[in-house]
This record gives sequence, C-alpha cells and structure tokens, in this order.
Amino acid sequence: MKTLTTGLILLAISMPFLLGCSAEKVAKEGDTVKVHYTGKLEDGTIFDSSRDREPFEVTIGSGDAIPGFENGIVGMAIGDTKTVTIPPEEAYGPKRDELVVTVSKEEFPSNITPSVGQELQMKHPSGNIVNVTITDVMQDSVTFDANHPMAGKTLIFEIELIEIK
Repeated sequence: MKTLTTGLILLAISMPFLLGCSAEKVAKEGDTVKVHYTGKLEDGTIFDSSRDREPFEVTIGSGDAIPGFENGIVGMAIGDTKTVTIPPEEAYGPKRDELVVTVSKEEFPSNITPSVGQELQMKHPSGNIVNVTITDVMQDSVTFDANHPMAGKTLIFEIELIEIK
C-alpha cells in the first residue's frame, strides 16, 4: 500500500510537467510586477531603457503603462525575456492632424523666440495645460503639435520580468 501512495504523490507532482504545463507563477492581470525594458523604434533607435536604473513597477491592467506593454507582460514568468512589437493603436495612438495647429506669430508671446523642436505648455480654452512641440517656424507663423512624441509609431520593447508581487 505504501508503494501505491508514493506513486500517486509522484504522479500528482509530475502531472503539470507531463501535460506540458508549468507550475511556475506567471504574470496576470491585477499582478504588480517589476520589469527591465529597452524601448526601440522600428529603425532600431533606442528611445528609453530601465537598464541603468531601478526596474519599472506596474500593476497589469491599471493603465499606468501603454496597453501593449502591459499585455506583453501577461504570461511571463520571473526571469523570462520577451520582445514585444506594439502598434500605435496599443501605444500612444495614431498621429491626429487636428492636434497640429498653426498660429500667427503675432499671437505668440513676445518673450519667447520660437524654434523647431522647442517644447512648450499652452493653456487650452478648457483650462487644461497642453504640452506642445514646435514643428515649424515661418516668417509669419508658428506650427505646434500637441500629439504625444510617440504617436503614430510602432514601438518595440525587450522586456525582462524581474519580480511578481
């Protein structure tokens, strides 16, 4: 009888492995995790990385990170690494033409000399503060873009799961 009991225990312990499943904990929605990541554009340009600082902590499904990034962590186990390609719709959205506005230089504050690439904050008529980037300076006008700098871009992240809390 002792042999039968030992055999059943061994079978129960090895069952997940026999079925091709892992007993290892994997990240799921609602888990708070720590990851290291490197974010790249399609041309290979690195735009951000956590490798030289503390791991990034996020609760999956909280909306604190872009949806494609959070979804990419789901199913990973501690120590796993993965490359995730995120289309604009799951990142910062498409570039929206209505967020690009050209104004007369006469409307531009006289104490600021506009230059392409300059980042400013503007007050929207609703009272909200909007971050904008100057994309064009002409003789009589200045063009602002209120899109997120990563809007319309496919992002590629190399992710390493460090911890599941």
